[in-house]
Amino acid sequence: MEYIGYFASIIIGISLGLIGGGGSILTIPILVYLFKVNPEQATSYSLFIVGLTSIFGSYNHYKMGNLKLKSALYFAIPSVISILIIREVIFPQIAATLFSVASYSVSKDFLIMIVFSVLMITAAISMIRKTQPEIKATETNYMRLSLIGFAVGIVSGFLGAGGGFLIIPALLFFAKLPMKQAVGTSLLIITINSLIGFTGDLYIGTPIEYPFLLSISAMALIGMLIGSQLSKKIDGTKLKPLFGWFVLVMGVYIIAKEVLF
Repeated sequence: MEYIGYFASIIIGISLGLIGGGGSILTIPILVYLFKVNPEQATSYSLFIVGLTSIFGSYNHYKMGNLKLKSALYFAIPSVISILIIREVIFPQIAATLFSVASYSVSKDFLIMIVFSVLMITAAISMIRKTQPEIKATETNYMRLSLIGFAVGIVSGFLGAGGGFLIIPALLFFAKLPMKQAVGTSLLIITINSLIGFTGDLYIGTPIEYPFLLSISAMALIGMLIGSQLSKKIDGTKLKPLFGWFVLVMGVYIIAKEVLF
């Protein structure tokens, strides 16, 4: 099962490099179901893996001229604020067991996986449906971009997800970036969000198994290099529907496994 997990880790990087998102959607299930990592700890690991992988992806897009720093900062700064509030203030206060009904208990880990599966299904639907026509406007709406950044930070903080599937539409419609620039800028935002969130986890003493974490990250980096090269030859938007169906099946599987088994 571990060998499958390491192979699947490569797909995390390929997804980030090729379509600028989807990495964290795969990371949590891989860590929880293939490597048997506790869901709460998996959110911390996911932040590190996705953040580290995105560094290399954003650098590659910088060399290709696909990074828009101003838009990235307007999005990332409020996003980081909400991530730190969620992970360092709210998340530690959530009890391990939320409530019990008869002999059935609802735990924090169960809540994480159910909310994450709903996020996966939502992301899958947005990737499967046809791309909406781009809205024409004369200037970037930085205020809305910042508000969406704050909202995405809540998702990233609670689930350890980079939020690329939310970031890219925001950059397309409110920062008015072309798809290639939206992908590159998304990777920079994911880098900032994820690594600062992980640093906050270190500050509050989250236990980390570094050899394991670095080995998974290395496989994801290999995937990122592959994905970045493929992005020069393949239009990532054409692959999104196929990836979306895969994510949809994964989301439904998680709900079934958590509720029925």
